[in-house]
Amino acid sequence: MTIESTQSRILSASAEHLRRLGATRLRVTAIAEELGMTHANVYRYYPSKLALAEAVISQWLKSVEVSLLETSGAPDPADDKLERMLNQLANGYRTKLEQDPKLFDVFAEAADQDRVIARRHRTRVRELLERVLEEGMQSHIFATTERSRIVAFVFDSAYRFIHPVAIRLDRNAPPQNLSQRRELIIAMLVRSLIHMKSNKNI
Repeated sequence: MTIESTQSRILSASAEHLRRLGATRLRVTAIAEELGMTHANVYRYYPSKLALAEAVISQWLKSVEVSLLETSGAPDPADDKLERMLNQLANGYRTKLEQDPKLFDVFAEAADQDRVIARRHRTRVRELLERVLEEGMQSHIFATTERSRIVAFVFDSAYRFIHPVAIRLDRNAPPQNLSQRRELIIAMLVRSLIHMKSNKNI
């Protein structure tokens, strides 16, 4: 059996345990027993229970990044892409919270504690969004030289819907109501970027 297939089996089993039990009750010995291997063998690939949980989450985060990458490279105008990417990101996070709450909790806690997995993902998301903002500025859709301010404006405005900790705080909010508010705010954000072309106070 190859290293890749062994890791895949470990991550698959770990994901199911996380979904049922959460990170706190995750047990490497139970995962190893289910897979017919020793817990020492699991630790060969993942040095701690936290590393194992984060490896599971990393698979999902990569799929989020790939989806954003595809949208960022689309031939649409930058304002359309930005609006779609922000909604895509927010909706992807919210869907994970609703469908896999215990897995989402691992991500939210990593973000809250500023752990490496969260920082890397945040950096990649920021790079993709900045790419579209830069494209919008170069095409004069967002005609401003205040690059750092426009980036800060986007993240500050969308924080409620794209930061995992804030999303988790809205866990019990009615999904339809939250979705409508999110779409409205993001649409207003994008329109503001178009009309705030020379605003130095962004």
